[in-house]
Amino acid sequence: MTTQHVTPPAVVPQPTGSRGRFWAIAYTLLFLLTGTNVPTPLYRGFQQQFGFSPLMVTLIFAVYVAALVPSLLIFGPLSDALGRRKVLIPAVIVAALGSAAFAMATNVAWLFGARLLQGLAVGAASGALTAALNEAEPTGNRRRAALVSTVASVGGLGTGPLLAGILAQYAPAPYKLPFIVEIILLVPAFIAVLLLPVARPATKWRPRRPSIPPSVRGVFGTSGTASFLAFTVVGLFLALVPTYVTKLSGSTNLALAGGAVTLMLACSCLAQLLSYGKQARILQITGLALLATGLVLLAVAGGISSLPLLLVATVIGGVGQGMAFLGSITEVNRTAPPDRHADVISSFYVVVYLGVGVPVIGVGLLARTIPLLQAVQWFSAVIAVLCLIDLIALSRRKQTA
Repeated sequence: MTTQHVTPPAVVPQPTGSRGRFWAIAYTLLFLLTGTNVPTPLYRGFQQQFGFSPLMVTLIFAVYVAALVPSLLIFGPLSDALGRRKVLIPAVIVAALGSAAFAMATNVAWLFGARLLQGLAVGAASGALTAALNEAEPTGNRRRAALVSTVASVGGLGTGPLLAGILAQYAPAPYKLPFIVEIILLVPAFIAVLLLPVARPATKWRPRRPSIPPSVRGVFGTSGTASFLAFTVVGLFLALVPTYVTKLSGSTNLALAGGAVTLMLACSCLAQLLSYGKQARILQITGLALLATGLVLLAVAGGISSLPLLLVATVIGGVGQGMAFLGSITEVNRTAPPDRHADVISSFYVVVYLGVGVPVIGVGLLARTIPLLQAVQWFSAVIAVLCLIDLIALSRRKQTA
């Protein structure tokens, strides 16, 4: 008689829902992403202090993405195997170290190191926190969990620049205090992840190449593309639009520069809240159409040097970004298998963060040969066309619930 070796099944996270835990996880996601965007309105000042070019700003973004993407691919599956708590505790600590590095920066090397730490932290936490929200949702409502996840994510992206802009403009120690405040905000987040339930792993984690289950690939393709394009626009606003606003307005007010980014992301959050419960596919199609419109208006605003038109473009682009992102993550969240939930969501966030970081590097390179306003115009036109192409693909895809 032979003994057959049976591989133990992967851990399938069970619902551990409670209202307090759910909102504590949402808080953690919100302020983890707040910290990664605190530097946005401060780069111009760092530039003047340390004497580096606009291209260096985009390279600092690139280092963030270069750390974030492999971190997502490693720690998303790891949190499925070992539990969310074991991944999230070190992630929050590393995020605080990234903010501390910014506060202590004395040259551009510190900025690169700080962004590397922040990329590692967000990569480790994004998939795990999104999956943890699903598991903690008291009624098991994945659609509601997806809404809170997207609002917290985009809210963090918008809160960071606004917080830093106001503190840097009106408070002492403008290049230290915003990061100290962020570290303080991470203390409750650390307590929240410390109190997460301890999972008992049923199998050892093994590194593997990223893959998407066959049942999810169609949805992942169109929805991932929609979010990539939506966050390409976010990347543009985070990296270059504060400078764009400064040139059009003639003002050096840091709160104004950060406020333009916050306006876009506040519109995104509002659009998501108002769109809750609507069909995910329709949200993506409508969002992509609005994104394309906003990008065209952004390009025209630069051409005619119109700050009011830039603000209109910001609002329309923000609404489109919110609808496209909510529709995308709702679809992927709904179709992801329970035993690979954080794995699939982490792969989805790889696409999202590549959208934030990679295309904008091209704008930075282009701005070395042509004026920044013209580079933004070219970029906006290309992304608008890609939005329309994905919109057509979504329109032709078989309708899902």
